[in-house]
Amino acid sequence: MKINFYKYQGTGNDFVVIDDRAASFDLDDKKTIASICHRRTGVGADGLILLREHPDFDFQMIYYNSDGAPSSMCGNGGRCIVQFARQLGLITDKAHFLAVDGPHRASLEQDLISLQMSDVSEVERHESHVFLDTGSPHHVAWVVDVDHFPVVVNGRKIRNQLYGSDGANANFVQQLSNNKAKVRTYERGVEDETLSCGTGVTAVAIAMHATGKTTDLSVDLITPGGVLNVRFEYTESGYQDVWLTGPAQLVFKGTWS
Repeated sequence: MKINFYKYQGTGNDFVVIDDRAASFDLDDKKTIASICHRRTGVGADGLILLREHPDFDFQMIYYNSDGAPSSMCGNGGRCIVQFARQLGLITDKAHFLAVDGPHRASLEQDLISLQMSDVSEVERHESHVFLDTGSPHHVAWVVDVDHFPVVVNGRKIRNQLYGSDGANANFVQQLSNNKAKVRTYERGVEDETLSCGTGVTAVAIAMHATGKTTDLSVDLITPGGVLNVRFEYTESGYQDVWLTGPAQLVFKGTWS
């Protein structure tokens, strides 16, 4: 079977995106998904995204990690599928779609996509780190020199030893100012460092505020793949109206046989 695909990237976090409105893709075909995402023998991607129709939303997003397993929410992937939906003519400057963690809204301005993320009601503060779920589980730790920090070694250890079989993503942060930080992320499912992680930088921004490292409600996060912005509102019940903003671009399209 031939599969038409589109390669998208959002601050270096890259995805194979497929128009599956015909619902013809086998959702259980883990082997094919992993083969497509393989960087040496396939297209190469951090994950694969299917766009499907939904009666109550503009579309539905179904996301898989590069290992072929269904995954929790992907913020950069969400921004990329919104850009793809505009390319298909399904939306213009706004979107309302369903993902694994529930409904999301988005707004579009050229290549800049703002995606509304899930509310966060709980932030676990520990002596060495912060843990929270922003649609995906995230461990956030501060380091002195993130550029030279061994992200893969430490991230893999945290992902496997601290969080068990389910695992968690590990973010390492160097704060630059009250509202700016550098972030590098080890992602479960990819089992490696990615150039950017949308739910990860969202977790970092909220963790910075929750621990008093920033008083701002808008934070710029510098990742190896580019700059993202996270803004939010803080109330007694937690963090609400959380938005992730950054670029999302088509790289190329092709056919997988």
